[in-house]
Amino acid sequence: MSKFNAVLFVLCAALLSNAPAAWAKEAHKEAHKKKPKPTKSSKVLDKAAQPFGERADVMRFGAELAAEQGWDAPALQALLAQAKSVPAVQRLIMPGPPGSAKDWGAYRARFVEPRRLQAGLAFWEQNAAALARAQEQYGVPAELIVGLIGVETFYGQITGGFRVIDALSTLSFDFPSGRSDRSAFFRSELVEFLKLTRREGLDPLSVKGSFAGAMGWPQFMPSSWNKHAVDFDGDGHIDLMQSPADAIGSVAHYLANFGWQRGMPTHYSVALPVETSARAKLLAPDILPSFSSAQLQALGAQPSEAALAHSGPLAVVELQMGAAAPVYWLGSENFYALTRYNWSSYYAMAVIEMGQALRLLRQAR
Repeated sequence: MSKFNAVLFVLCAALLSNAPAAWAKEAHKEAHKKKPKPTKSSKVLDKAAQPFGERADVMRFGAELAAEQGWDAPALQALLAQAKSVPAVQRLIMPGPPGSAKDWGAYRARFVEPRRLQAGLAFWEQNAAALARAQEQYGVPAELIVGLIGVETFYGQITGGFRVIDALSTLSFDFPSGRSDRSAFFRSELVEFLKLTRREGLDPLSVKGSFAGAMGWPQFMPSSWNKHAVDFDGDGHIDLMQSPADAIGSVAHYLANFGWQRGMPTHYSVALPVETSARAKLLAPDILPSFSSAQLQALGAQPSEAALAHSGPLAVVELQMGAAAPVYWLGSENFYALTRYNWSSYYAMAVIEMGQALRLLRQAR
């Protein structure tokens, strides 16, 4: 074991030991349990993707969009005819099976782990200047930018293997039944994708991303790319798939546009009241910052001293721990800004803790 790997191991152990016992226990279980061998019965066999061809609704969409944008209608219709309806996309967009308990310890262990931390340190080292510039320009700490990109795509290692035009077309025209219909949203994203590829000179049949159409190192949907992405390396193009600098600047710009406030902590510690009705009132707004320190105290909560000094509204964030008791934090407006990237308190806290771990490891080096 190299000297740095030994330091990494010790610090990872320290990070886990500073977490609640259930976190460390869950991480130990995840690291040492035997992985089940795949069986034929557990493998999902999707039907083959089928081109849309000249299907009436797709051709009508192409004609209307071409007229609206002043594009060549036959060319656009010919492009859309080559898009495919992908059964795997329909399956993956469906919600998970009901009844499974959320477990913050297991969720955290997927990201705050040695391989991803090593990749994060390398990413930070290679892009230190861009990260420092983004922090200065937008007020978002470098550690959070690095943490977010690590959680999203393992620093560009996992960006998705679906053609984006197939994913968006499938969800636009063949959205599966069994959940609320979001086909209108995905049709708008398909429009944004077509605008994006024209502007940036990309081949729309070659761009790949997630099953939902998210792209690049930061996994931006096309509308987010068009609204929030920036040319941070100054080469005249915005490239979130090949330019780490553009990804760094775009993540910081996105969070700033969603209300990130320079210098504000993301969260504070709190003790909640035992009384169930008061606790229910505190949890009702979910991750939306809604309570002043005085209101929290009036409902029986005991914020930390730092939280009492916070001047803005706070949210009571609950992180369930499977069968163990939940853990609670007070989320600031900056915590809420992180959830605008992915509407999940678990996601936001994973980004925060990933960034904190990387900062500590970087200081140790």
